[in-house]
Amino acid sequence: MPVAVAEASEESKEDEFVDDPESQPAEDRTDHLTENNDGVEKTAAELLEEDIPWIDRYKQVIVTYAPLGFVAFGGPQAHVAILRDHLVVQRNWLDEEQFTGEYLHLGMLFVAGLELILILHINTRHSKSFLPSGPIGGLTAFFLWNLPGLIVLITCGVLIATFVDPNNPPWYLVGLPPAAISLVFKAFYGFGKKLDKLGIILCLISALVAVLINGDEKITPTSSQFVFPSMLVLGGLVAYIDSKRANPYGTYKSASKGWDAESDLTMKRIGKYNVPLLGIPLWVGGLIFVVWAVVLSTTVSFVRRAKANGETVNVYLEIFEVMYRIGSLIFGGGQVVLPMLQTEVVPDWMTKDQFLQGLGLAQSMPGPLFNFSAYLGAVYKGIAGGLVAYLGLFGPGVILIFGMVPFWARLRHVKWFKSALNGVNATAIGLVGAACVILWEGAVATAADAMVFVLAGVLAMVYGIGAPYVVLAGGIFGAILHKDVLSLGQVEWCELTQGGNL
Repeated sequence: MPVAVAEASEESKEDEFVDDPESQPAEDRTDHLTENNDGVEKTAAELLEEDIPWIDRYKQVIVTYAPLGFVAFGGPQAHVAILRDHLVVQRNWLDEEQFTGEYLHLGMLFVAGLELILILHINTRHSKSFLPSGPIGGLTAFFLWNLPGLIVLITCGVLIATFVDPNNPPWYLVGLPPAAISLVFKAFYGFGKKLDKLGIILCLISALVAVLINGDEKITPTSSQFVFPSMLVLGGLVAYIDSKRANPYGTYKSASKGWDAESDLTMKRIGKYNVPLLGIPLWVGGLIFVVWAVVLSTTVSFVRRAKANGETVNVYLEIFEVMYRIGSLIFGGGQVVLPMLQTEVVPDWMTKDQFLQGLGLAQSMPGPLFNFSAYLGAVYKGIAGGLVAYLGLFGPGVILIFGMVPFWARLRHVKWFKSALNGVNATAIGLVGAACVILWEGAVATAADAMVFVLAGVLAMVYGIGAPYVVLAGGIFGAILHKDVLSLGQVEWCELTQGGNL
């Protein structure tokens, strides 16, 4: 997923922006020079000495992001376009190079990936017309971006768990799973076609391993929590080694120039207050990484020790531990974590049908796909369970990205880091491919399900219809074919095979 998101953003900027600020006319370079009320140009350094009240900057965050949570449909590529339009084009808070070269690449390192760009750019820099509002502003923006989808998915989770028979889905829900899976296939195709030769090999290997883990009698599916992160590390290592060859098999871009003097001045401004609300020095960044590791090791060891001793574990702690562990071990976001989520929650928390119905709902909602975690928690343990699951899955990405901010400018200079990132991304895309195979079995059980899958896939991939409308169309078509309506295509695949028709 991360590779495709980055590519989508790069394609969207072609012929619209000049990459090199120095090649632009002086009057257009507003990120370097600004006029005050007297018409005197002021440098960035002078602007940094001015202090806009923090509360005014915070209010601007709320005004900007509150509406976005209601229109953020369409998945990562659409989210890139929405953020770029609002932050780069309309408000001029970031320039194109910052958005694509800094924040987008950093965002794709973490489980919540793209959406954490919101935290990044507010926490570090608004280069042209707006100054940072700090981590509090970043967290607020992120929450507003998620809020509408979060509320709807928790509500749906509670209603489905309360009123819907898990073993007999009603006619109005049967079309959601196959429609949702068609969007996972679309995502995999979009990501995969961007890969180079080495990336395709890494993608293929990781997909095969993930499918094997979920379909072998000798391998427990829960081993994915160790195997998946190991594959990501190995993918990065292979790409790094390949980049050192005289004729590398993969394609590698040169290291970026990193932050320039403007960025350094901005970081000085952020840090000069020396308070947690406005800046993150290096030592605090390191401490944040320690906090993440301590929370992970403590929760995992406590829950496992209690289960090993036959003790009852607090159900909300169990939910948090599962989600926090998954959020810590998988990078790249989106569909990458679906196999691990299914392994952890089915059948202990819910049935496979309930899982897939929620996936369809999550893909039709605005905001990030990881709001799906709130649905899973709500089906299992109501509103409180939904909120705990939401905090658990997003928590590691939020914590780590704040820890990463003070180190990012230095890492952007390192060529091996970018080379290794190519391998990590390709391996993560393979996990999306595995999700297609693993989730297909549960989503497509009858000929009617297959018909919904095909219709939804064509609408999404051929005609470019947005995800909410694809899921809606799939739901309607599935309802029409349902046994209680027209009763068409209700023969199961296994019966078709046994009858010799396939």
